[in-house]
Amino acid sequence: MTERYANGVTTSLVDKETPESDGKIVLKRKLTLLNGVAIIVGTIIGSGIFIAPTGVFLYTESVGSSLLIWSACGILSTIGALCYAELGTSITRSGGDYAYLLVSFGPLVGFLRLWIALLIIRPTTQTIVALTFAHYAAKPFFEDCDPPQNSVKLLAAVCLTLLTAINCLSVKVSMKVQDVFTVGKLLALIMIILAGLYYMAMGKLENFDNPWEGTYSARNIGYAFYSGLFAFGGWNYLNFVTEELQDPYKNLPRAIWIAMPLVTAIYVLVNLAYFVVVNKPEMLSSLAVAVTFGNKVFGPLAFMVPIFVALSTFGGVNGVLFTSARLFATGAQEGHLPKFFQLFHVKQQTPIPSLIFTCLMSLLMLLTDNVYQLINYFSSVLWLSVVASIAGMLWLRHKKPDLPRPIKVHLALPITFMVCCVTLVLLPNFAEPLNLLIGIAITLAGIPFYYVFIACKKKPKCYGRLSSALVELCRGMFNTTIIESNEAIN
Repeated sequence: MTERYANGVTTSLVDKETPESDGKIVLKRKLTLLNGVAIIVGTIIGSGIFIAPTGVFLYTESVGSSLLIWSACGILSTIGALCYAELGTSITRSGGDYAYLLVSFGPLVGFLRLWIALLIIRPTTQTIVALTFAHYAAKPFFEDCDPPQNSVKLLAAVCLTLLTAINCLSVKVSMKVQDVFTVGKLLALIMIILAGLYYMAMGKLENFDNPWEGTYSARNIGYAFYSGLFAFGGWNYLNFVTEELQDPYKNLPRAIWIAMPLVTAIYVLVNLAYFVVVNKPEMLSSLAVAVTFGNKVFGPLAFMVPIFVALSTFGGVNGVLFTSARLFATGAQEGHLPKFFQLFHVKQQTPIPSLIFTCLMSLLMLLTDNVYQLINYFSSVLWLSVVASIAGMLWLRHKKPDLPRPIKVHLALPITFMVCCVTLVLLPNFAEPLNLLIGIAITLAGIPFYYVFIACKKKPKCYGRLSSALVELCRGMFNTTIIESNEAIN
């Protein structure tokens, strides 16, 4: 049973806590405010804070500039999260950017966002975090050298498949994993912060001599921001599961206001601690800066650092997997992906086929292991899609002024955010445009696919037969059924 407002927004009137209503199965709202905060914090604080400090410093070689960039990344991410809060509470459909672009600019633009998420953004993100987990988890067994790359890749694959299995079994279990590992990673970062503050109190400030001395160029500043913003990646992930969030109008902005200042403060203090202990040559030569820090500070207990980092990144992989599967399920509900993506387990209400596909795509990305190259590769496309979503928010204000907006940010915030994002995309690509061109080419390649397999009413017969066969196979293997959305996109 639904109610359609004059502005074309359809809102479900079925009981959100009941799995069945009028013969249809809908998603339960199981995620609490604490779960929402854990998703944001747990997904943001993944591999980034343990890899990106070297990336930011690599492109600036300046302590002062690095700390300034970290602070700016936190402010920019908070502004973006506030803008997304308006989008997420006016369009409470899961899917994040995909849902917003679909409502704002129509099915083609929405599909293209889904297309790049499927092929570039989500697999790349999950691969980076899983590789970081594997590297740190293996480090205690290879104290005098780096772990073999094949071992790292194999361990990353185990991490991805194990967490996929957990997410397939139960939403509650996957959220317990998220909550527990979020607390664990915060404790680890607090240890680093306290150790850094102790060293500062002892007068260890020689690394702060000439803090603004470094290398500056538009390309380097852009890439430094890419690394910093990668560490903040995840500030919008709660928007992908708003259908499962209890009282999203209140809990979405509350989760943002709790999580974003907390993460920004932790990141700046952690980097301050790194710079107190780790000197310039060590920072530039160390991919795993947290291990270098631990070896110099914790002595015989240094082996605990890679363990803590592995726990942190393990939770990060879980958060990305959880939201990625929901995004692809939303795309299937709108007819933009094959029907098998829309299948959820009858009792557990977990999108098993979407989770398995997400895992397989991430496993394919394990063919490469250059973390910074992966970050630079997907950042341009990611931030252009974010700009498009914010532009869609402004367009919706004009196109649908009566759309319910429990949160409405000041106009200066989305405009400032868009200008900053476009600048960040352009800065490094003036000198090295290849990554941007590849991303644009992959995006545009989705247009013919959309018109042949999505928009065309007379689709190839082989496509229909294959889709139906996959649906029946998944139903039989995983005890799944098609679940209706709580909210419709119109």
